[in-house]
Amino acid sequence: MSSAAPRTAEPDHLWSVDEHLDDILATVRPLDPIELNLLDAQGCVLVEDITVPVSLPPFDNSSMDGYAVRVADIAGASEEYPASLEVVGDVAAGAADPLHVGPGQAARIMTGAPLPPGAETVVPVEWTDGGLGEGPVAGMRARSLAPEGATGQVSVYRPAPAGAHVRAQGSDVRAGDRVLEAGTVLGPPQISLLAAVGRGTVRVRPRPRVVVLSTGSELVQPDEPLRPGQIYDSNSFALTAAARDAGAIAYRVGAVADDAETLRDTIEDQLVRADLMVTSGGVSVGAYDVVKEALSHAGDEDEPGSGVEFRKLAMQPGKPQGFGSIGPDHTPLLALPGNPVSSYVSFELFVRPAIRALMGLEDVHRPRVRAELRAEKALTSPKGRRQFLRGRYADGVVTPVGGAGSHLVAALARANALVVVPEDVQDVAPGTEVEVVLLG
Repeated sequence: MSSAAPRTAEPDHLWSVDEHLDDILATVRPLDPIELNLLDAQGCVLVEDITVPVSLPPFDNSSMDGYAVRVADIAGASEEYPASLEVVGDVAAGAADPLHVGPGQAARIMTGAPLPPGAETVVPVEWTDGGLGEGPVAGMRARSLAPEGATGQVSVYRPAPAGAHVRAQGSDVRAGDRVLEAGTVLGPPQISLLAAVGRGTVRVRPRPRVVVLSTGSELVQPDEPLRPGQIYDSNSFALTAAARDAGAIAYRVGAVADDAETLRDTIEDQLVRADLMVTSGGVSVGAYDVVKEALSHAGDEDEPGSGVEFRKLAMQPGKPQGFGSIGPDHTPLLALPGNPVSSYVSFELFVRPAIRALMGLEDVHRPRVRAELRAEKALTSPKGRRQFLRGRYADGVVTPVGGAGSHLVAALARANALVVVPEDVQDVAPGTEVEVVLLG
């Protein structure tokens, strides 16, 4: 899961965003592959190429309800001079011993049924009298009026070339073809394909289990009454949802009070179901920064190589960050700041790539594009900090949403992108081309 603890530096060292992310990605390792049933493998990443043992379709079959016939027998057929054929029986989907169609004969065939030997094409039931002998309009009623298993005569009013309305064997894929490559994320279409070629299980890297908890004695759960000085816990909900959106199986733990021992006990209890731990709050320099107090010395003689380091990053929002590993399995832990916007931006920059790395994906980053900044006034950014501003992106243009405050949750809810202002830029004029991280 993870290797050695991250590198360290002097307490006042200001880490760059890239340095911090590089440390995380150098430490987090993809989860070991397992064999899963198809539906359990949804959202997982393949670790093997898939070749098909059988062709799709496995046999020539009809794409219509109609009649399987020989081409020569209906050549020149018209409403004035229909071709009259002997109906020798029915061919249903799943038929193991289909009829043989000889000269002057037809077999009534259902959608998906195998094309019987001797037949070369299928004429839709609408092109016939449905075996009712009532002229061309009968075909429109043939589905409901023609008795199943009917034999006798059928009139065909149009010719059809060979292979018409027939799904040819191997027209989708042929036996031996490689249809999925290692590294593919399995969604509904891929699972459908695996089932269609007879695969009931598949070897994948499992979806990471991410445990999310927030800290703060002031936090109250939604639907509970607020007392003076209290706020609702939104971070744990946002981060759990974001982890699921990234592909993880995420577990939300209720807010933990500002008590180091309680926090340590909670984390230890949760390690059994965690491939990654994520906390929010308590990582700054305040008197009640419980995460730092609880985890700064998490590594000891009993857990060599473990430990969490707390850093200051040259970014806004999200300057205080923590990263390391805890527990006997060196489970990675990312400690994020407590302000809602800081927490979410930090998730997008650091936690989401870690989750994608655990999944075994090669590209772990959100897509980035260049866009024209559309704003009423120039954006300002602190010198030496990489700033991430919320924005709305569409058609090559990005518009800032809300201000730079790290508490503006409503503005975050309207954003679908982050505007990136580099460390060496302090002013960005409207109309400037900027880098944009696409969130949706």
